[in-house]
Amino acid sequence: MTRQAPHPHPPLCLTVAGSDSGGGAGIQADLKTMLALGVHGMSVVTAVTAQNSLGVRGAWELPAQAVTAQYRAVVDDIGVQAVKTGMLSSAVLVETVAGLLAGTAAPVVVDPVGVSKHGDALLAASALDAVRRELLPRATVATPNLDEVAQLTGLTVTDEDGMRRAADAVLGHGPRWALIKGGHLAAHGGEAVDLLTDGSEELWLRAPRYDNRHTHGTGCTLASAVAAGLAKGLAVPEAVTAAKEYVTGAIAAGFALGAGIGPVDHAWQWR
Repeated sequence: MTRQAPHPHPPLCLTVAGSDSGGGAGIQADLKTMLALGVHGMSVVTAVTAQNSLGVRGAWELPAQAVTAQYRAVVDDIGVQAVKTGMLSSAVLVETVAGLLAGTAAPVVVDPVGVSKHGDALLAASALDAVRRELLPRATVATPNLDEVAQLTGLTVTDEDGMRRAADAVLGHGPRWALIKGGHLAAHGGEAVDLLTDGSEELWLRAPRYDNRHTHGTGCTLASAVAAGLAKGLAVPEAVTAAKEYVTGAIAAGFALGAGIGPVDHAWQWR
């Protein structure tokens, strides 16, 4: 029998987020994205949700002790080259995860998940201050959409100047970079426009807006794609640019599932 030398492992990426039983968003979307982009995905489950294409039927938060144990089990043994955070539904979990990130020497992508695609609340109002005070300062990149910008800053964005003001407000809470997602901005018509900035460098990312309602998991997918790029050693602008290209293709290929909003297609490059 020929003994084969062990293969070197791919880049290591950890998602800290909630589980989506329908497979379109959350941990499931994160791991699919990481696989598609050539990194080894690992997970810390923060909550279990019962959801499908029609919405979230229920959500059950895990204890902080369980979240900490999962995180330490992965990071202390396997290691990690980038971390992505998603659904952290309470102040206790936000503070717990922020404390864990403080001791981890890896870039962090914070997706400050506030509501689901169907409009279901995924973050307690009482946790918003902890997100601003504890979590955003740990972020290499924060990736709020316009609804999350309003939650975090109180700003209502209607145009590109508003996106700049939103980015400044988000950066004021401590992340190194802010990626303001303008996909919901009606003023852009046929374009989906995002703004990445660190307060001095500014990068506008533009892509066609596809007439496809099946976009469940878009935010999770984009943040995970950014984290995958950072795990590979890309600089933030390059990681975000590559992530935008990947999620644009996934949105274009989004498919119907169930009776409501279907997911983006994480495997679109393989089909």
